[in-house]
Amino acid sequence: MKQMKPFTGKWRIVEMEVWGQEYVDMEVPGYIRIGSDGTGQFQFGLVSGDMDGRVEQCGNAPRFEFSWSGQEENDPVCGRGWAVIENGELNGRIYLHLADDSAFRAVKSA
Repeated sequence: MKQMKPFTGKWRIVEMEVWGQEYVDMEVPGYIRIGSDGTGQFQFGLVSGDMDGRVEQCGNAPRFEFSWSGQEENDPVCGRGWAVIENGELNGRIYLHLADDSAFRAVKSA
């Protein structure tokens, strides 16, 4: 769990490759919350979910890899994703099963 510590906390999504910030913040300011046990939640736009993740070594850097299930506009949806910490930011990609995927960038919330 030691490798988990840098990823834990609430991260504010400040940029997504596919969706503009207006959509990301449509219902609430877009966020990713990661707990010390690897579980967490996220929401951007009308997509929200519960995550189950692990830290894996990817090259020289730890990478948080996760699966998730939730909803998009009240329809069940699931997927996977990953994130790394670069220059103090959380950068990664989230995949919606059989649908879109997008890179994201997030900063630690106070």
